Amino acid sequence: MGKFEKLILKLLSEASDNNFAFDELRLILLNLGFTEKKGSGSHRIFYKENISEIVNIQPLGSKAKPYHLSR
Repeated sequence: MGKFEKLILKLLSEASDNNFAFDELRLILLNLGFTEKKGSGSHRIFYKENISEIVNIQPLGSKAKPYHLSR
């Protein structure tokens, strides 16, 4: 199993919500084909052709905010 697959499994594990690195979440989005655009401040905007919603994430220190990971 590769690193990307391990990250997906970690993301799907609810136990990781408070301990998921922002860079790992960013890597997942990029590997899924999203394009990154820097927003204002520390915000990162991700978009993908044929998907009308954007993904707007912001780090909390080096971690992803838990509500960004909610299902």
